[in-house]
Amino acid sequence: MHTDMMPTFTAATTASTQERTAGAYMSGFNNEFATEALPGALPVGRNSPQRAPYGLYAEQMSGTAFTAPRSHNRRSWLYRIRPAAMHQPFVALDNSRVAGGIDDFPPTPPNQLRWDPMPMPITPADFIDGLVTLAGNGSPESMNGCAIHVYAANRSMQDRFFYSADGELLIVPQQGRLAIGTEMGLIEVMPQEIAVIPRGVRFKIDLPEGSARGYICENFGALFRLPDLGPIGSNGLANPRDFLTPQAAYEDREGAFKLVAKFNGRLWQADIGHSPLDVVAWHGNYAPYKYDLRRFNAIGSISYDHPDPSIFLVLQAPSDTPGVDAIDFVIFPPRWLAAEDTFRPPWFHRNVASEFMGLVHGAYDAKAEGFVPGGASLHNCMSGHGPDTETFEKASNSDTSRPAKVDATMAFMFETRTIIRPTRIALESAQLQGDYFKCWQGMKKNFNPEKP
Repeated sequence: MHTDMMPTFTAATTASTQERTAGAYMSGFNNEFATEALPGALPVGRNSPQRAPYGLYAEQMSGTAFTAPRSHNRRSWLYRIRPAAMHQPFVALDNSRVAGGIDDFPPTPPNQLRWDPMPMPITPADFIDGLVTLAGNGSPESMNGCAIHVYAANRSMQDRFFYSADGELLIVPQQGRLAIGTEMGLIEVMPQEIAVIPRGVRFKIDLPEGSARGYICENFGALFRLPDLGPIGSNGLANPRDFLTPQAAYEDREGAFKLVAKFNGRLWQADIGHSPLDVVAWHGNYAPYKYDLRRFNAIGSISYDHPDPSIFLVLQAPSDTPGVDAIDFVIFPPRWLAAEDTFRPPWFHRNVASEFMGLVHGAYDAKAEGFVPGGASLHNCMSGHGPDTETFEKASNSDTSRPAKVDATMAFMFETRTIIRPTRIALESAQLQGDYFKCWQGMKKNFNPEKP
């Protein structure tokens, strides 16, 4: 790892352990964490003393309404070198590739859509420069729906910091590691891992390998949480202990920096004279986290039929309708297929929900070709889709008397309850595959009324 490209954080400690380093983590999903990078930086027994330790400023960050039920309430207290309000006024930042207004979304066709991977930039571009909005629904103004972005970057963020006031960012790296320096500590994430940066948390991204590409689901609504397991029992799918939150680590730097905000679908930029990653200690449950998708405990049928994709649910953002999520984050990891006399790949289907899929690496078991790592597909509400001709023929004639391993793959899906609208850029992109529909045109007519 190139240390010259890593965030210059001061080593982290906790109240019980003094010997910690930046990049250390605390385990658990939505836990009440307490961490400090200097001993005694966390006030004892109170949140806002008259004088905070070390001359720090106390600041509460709320990710939910103050009166949200305790089980869903997310907030953290930060103890920082300067308050977050200390910066110059924001001005609009021109970036036509990040969508916001209704004009960015032309009429949505009911066609099946698929894209090749976003190419790496030719000129130097950091994470902000490399953001492109492919699709979305709802609006950040109404705090409902999501935006789906891809990123392709070949330069670390130099003296620039970023946050989204519109929603939490679920980052799915596809190529290249990310070192995400946040207000609350350092997260290092690689392909087959994910990172979630809460709404409003400021961060910068360095590229230890010099370049990176991936996907982002920006969730405007209720925060992501782990699904209930119901009849599955007390264990399985994504286990809480495997989610990691960074320990406190801070930057104490002054200079001519830029703070970029995504607010109501647009980018804004303000001058700031210090690094905003200056939180020396914090406690609470509103914080960034990471998860290794390879630790997902896949559940499947051991008798017959391919299960619904909901069995692969990692995180869900609930809606106001019980049993219907605003967003589901689903993965298709390596797993065994054991169902006998069964068409084992995902079946043909039309869905009331809309599905955006991406591929981190390997091959997806329902598509023999055309869907490649870094690429994407979109199947909107009631658009018919399923295995391509080659996959159908192979699966229809395979030996199902023995289990088979789906290996060396990691695909995922952002599924929403409302139509996902591709942006003008996405529909006019050179990466849009105009011949995607042809993968089903070779399906043979097998019907014979004389032969059951």
